[in-house]
Amino acid sequence: MWQLLPPAALLLLVSADTRAADLSKAVVRLDPQWDRVLKNDSVTLMCKGAYPVEDNSTKWWHNGTLTSKQTSSYFIADAQVEDSGEYKCQTGLSAPSDPVKLEVHVGWLLLQPTQRVVNAGEPIELKCHSWKKTPVVKVQYFQNGRGKKYFHQNSDFRIPEAKLEHSGSYFCRGIIGTKNESSESVQITVVQGNWNAKVGGQEIPGVTGGEILQTVSSFFPPWHQITFCLVMGLLFAVDTGLYFSVQRDLRNSEEWRDGKVTWSKGL
Repeated sequence: MWQLLPPAALLLLVSADTRAADLSKAVVRLDPQWDRVLKNDSVTLMCKGAYPVEDNSTKWWHNGTLTSKQTSSYFIADAQVEDSGEYKCQTGLSAPSDPVKLEVHVGWLLLQPTQRVVNAGEPIELKCHSWKKTPVVKVQYFQNGRGKKYFHQNSDFRIPEAKLEHSGSYFCRGIIGTKNESSESVQITVVQGNWNAKVGGQEIPGVTGGEILQTVSSFFPPWHQITFCLVMGLLFAVDTGLYFSVQRDLRNSEEWRDGKVTWSKGL
């Protein structure tokens, strides 16, 4: 069907596709930053992206379904289990964001990590969060069932520089009133991010594999630019073919005699 469109229309379509591909993605931020919360907590999801002039309407999706929310902030005042799931947003001048997952749990205590996959050398930060901020004392953090840190009053547990041996299953325990309560376990994984890159079997000191990949990615043009060039080349070939085809048909159907054009009847 697209072959029937005039070249100008095809050019407009390709240009529109290129502009859409050039749009940067919106980003969803959580406030507070935790993606694991307890029932009745309040959560705000904020959409960061470019807006047209005098139009800050925002689209929000929850588990793939478009919601009625149209503000840049998606406020959940009293989180319920059914609020769990993936959230995406889009502004007028941005592409849809990557999904952000929110987990709403039921219980007295909840372990909240800043991130569950940590690069070696980065800090690990854990919070023992209580339902409705109920006071908790004698708080202890565990890794793979072994006690790691004890606080008489509830405090966050921080490992300044993560190592591979810090990977494992973490939970916290504390006293609420007269009860000894424990949180669910959370898996924390530490990965070695600063591996040295190798070219031709030779290691390049001080250059990480991520930097090499980033350099290679920046060397090649984005896919939509390649597509645009290919389509333009195809349009040129189609136009050229049509031109010669029309010229051939005219020569076959016209007979020039004495400077006048006479038409011969086709067989």
